[in-house]
Amino acid sequence: MSVGDRKVDILVRTNENDRNSINDLKQLIVNSNSTMPISLADVAEVSLTTGPSEINRLQQQRVALIDLNVTGIDLAKAVTIVNGIITEQNMPLSITWAVKGQNEDMQVSFESLTIALILAVFMVYIVMASQFESLLHPLIILFTVPLAGAGSIYGLYLTNSNISVVVFIGFIMLAGIVVNNAIVLIDRINQLRELGIEKRQAILESAQSRLRPIIMTTLTTTLGLLPLALGLGDGAELRSPMALTVIFGLIFSTLLTLIFIPSLYLLIDRKRFVSPVDEPVNHLDSIAQ
Repeated sequence: MSVGDRKVDILVRTNENDRNSINDLKQLIVNSNSTMPISLADVAEVSLTTGPSEINRLQQQRVALIDLNVTGIDLAKAVTIVNGIITEQNMPLSITWAVKGQNEDMQVSFESLTIALILAVFMVYIVMASQFESLLHPLIILFTVPLAGAGSIYGLYLTNSNISVVVFIGFIMLAGIVVNNAIVLIDRINQLRELGIEKRQAILESAQSRLRPIIMTTLTTTLGLLPLALGLGDGAELRSPMALTVIFGLIFSTLLTLIFIPSLYLLIDRKRFVSPVDEPVNHLDSIAQ
């Protein structure tokens, strides 16, 4: 039935007295407005059998809903097992199936967080490019992000933790945290090169002078997240994977930052710095003196 631009479903039922028994159903007239009445028994076979207690429909199609509670394994592994079981059943082509519920919500969340992670990395790059006044140096610094991601995945593997929404949030946090050590190191290298120090020597001196601040920053962040990673308090099983993601990613990226980033800077950087000795002398100032 249509009401304006809206479709309204109408359920038609016979009187309760006309459907109390099979015989009553057999005598049901299917063409009540005809001059020659026809009973249901004349056009159909009526029998008593077992059927569903309720019928669910989705977009005018009949569906069967199966609810599952997952215990002992993560949601992603449970979905993989369910998909394997259904695939082995060789369902007819007229039957379609899909895993919905929390699995669908998790996929939507992952898609949104992936966009957020890309946006976070892009914003970090824009800020660094404006401060360094260079497009290459921020790009070198951003290499710490995949290093941190590798450390986080390895840490989750060691602690037998699963990738979830809170872990993805930890990845987004890492995108803004791990670049700090590389920023401190690259900025010090540029300062020394502006003073006229050769590039290789500037890298060595910067690594030595910035080693202590980098280690202190890593230790303070790690120790601050340690109670969260240990799983203390109610609901800690949800927050602990995020802390583990940040801790392992930060430690792994810090160790490689002191080796990988200076090496990458030495190989890629081609920027020339004008030292104070090489600056042109103002002849008017010389004559005045």
